[in-house]
Amino acid sequence: MYSVRKATTMASISNALSLKHGLSLWCPQSTPSVNRISQPCSISSTNFRRRSFSVSASSFANENREFVIVGGGNAAGYAARTFVEHGMADGKLCIVSKEAYAPYERPALTKGYLFPHDKKPARLPGFHTCVGSGGERQTPDWYKEKGIEMLHEDPVSDIDIEKQTLKTSSGKLLKFGSLIIATGCTASRFPDKIGGNLSGVHYVRDVADANSLISSLEKAKKVVVVGGGYIGMEVAAAAVAWKVDTTIIFPEEHLMTRLFTPSLAQKYEQLYQDFGVKFVKGASISNLEAGSDGHVVGVKLANGSIIEADTVVVGIGAKPAVGPFESVGLNNTVGGIQVDGLFRTSIPGIFAIGDVAAFPLKIYDRTTRVEHVDHARRSAQHCVKSLLTAHTDTYDYLPYFYSRVFEYEGSPRKVWWQFFGDNGIGETVEIGNFDPKVATFWIDSGKLKGVLLESGSPEEFQLLPKIARSQPFVDKAKLEKASSVEEALEIVQSSLKVEAAV
Repeated sequence: MYSVRKATTMASISNALSLKHGLSLWCPQSTPSVNRISQPCSISSTNFRRRSFSVSASSFANENREFVIVGGGNAAGYAARTFVEHGMADGKLCIVSKEAYAPYERPALTKGYLFPHDKKPARLPGFHTCVGSGGERQTPDWYKEKGIEMLHEDPVSDIDIEKQTLKTSSGKLLKFGSLIIATGCTASRFPDKIGGNLSGVHYVRDVADANSLISSLEKAKKVVVVGGGYIGMEVAAAAVAWKVDTTIIFPEEHLMTRLFTPSLAQKYEQLYQDFGVKFVKGASISNLEAGSDGHVVGVKLANGSIIEADTVVVGIGAKPAVGPFESVGLNNTVGGIQVDGLFRTSIPGIFAIGDVAAFPLKIYDRTTRVEHVDHARRSAQHCVKSLLTAHTDTYDYLPYFYSRVFEYEGSPRKVWWQFFGDNGIGETVEIGNFDPKVATFWIDSGKLKGVLLESGSPEEFQLLPKIARSQPFVDKAKLEKASSVEEALEIVQSSLKVEAAV
């Protein structure tokens, strides 16, 4: 999502970039980038025992629950699978969600879900967790079969930590032994006073949001996408498939400034322009214009110009959905709920995972949040394994981001890139002509810190995390002389072998 969603950096961070005129496109409450944060984790490791209740298996006849997960996204789905794998789900686990559906692979919402009806769009139950990682599809029947209680469209409104009790919006009381907070993020929105909630203005965070956008795309003639990150790039690519006039507006000088170098961004921008997408860069927005019927008709910029639009999609970042859980303990630097390397909060028996968790990024020795499906999956599995077993290994995550666009049926060019590692410091080396491959390497003090690859082979993509985690010393001058992406990767791979032999 614009966040390492999905965010271009390693965390969903809103750009608190302040523009000279007009409204900043990014919300000031957004949090800073993972690759700029350095903060120790202060969670104490004492007194973290698992609290429990005696619960009648599968019946849930009373208000007591051994384990409760709050949230219905990727993290909740993968956590549920891990409980099942350890034989601790049946009659013991309850998932409380504001969603109307069982957990699903959220990245599909700005990719295949938005394809036109004749381009084989993704639809539920096709992308329930855990198909995104090659696992079993966890349909609603799966949860029933596993004895997992699902409370849909009934979000938690309050928590009493002392009494270990949750209250939902419907008034239901749930007593928990152990609680896992997996509430994710909410989309940053434009204020009402500048047209943020006009008819025809969309934010994409769940299935209902995506369905609403599809209804608009079915009759749209002019689409404006606000934001030049993941959401902006993915939604604009999907709009192209609908054959509508599409414009992307953002305040920076190029796409994906938190990850792409100017040179790399230029290549992607040219590709989008070849597909007919227009760019308005370095712009700030004054307000969204409404017609007499209250429907959006344009985006007014700070310079007074108006970009006509009957559909506007806002992708300007996301904020951790802390909700009623502020008392659990927040991180005021990166946002979200502070946890340790086992995803324990400062309150015994309460954990936080996925987008909402501010955790120690061991490999780079700093605290961060990561808004990405890969982290949602891995943090869920690590947390539940730690909760249920004697597993005490600190979470050791390697930042990973990707995007796939223009993959609809009949597209003349499909785009798929992956990034592993750190892009916050050092110099870059770019190899390849984007036809179709291009690779960018981030090097600091001779060590390779991060790597991005477009249109790689399966074998090449598999090499990337090994490179980023090993951080080998590379000959920058030699790498710069590589005549192809393949040769560049061979140079880096040889550096790995040299270090392994030492």
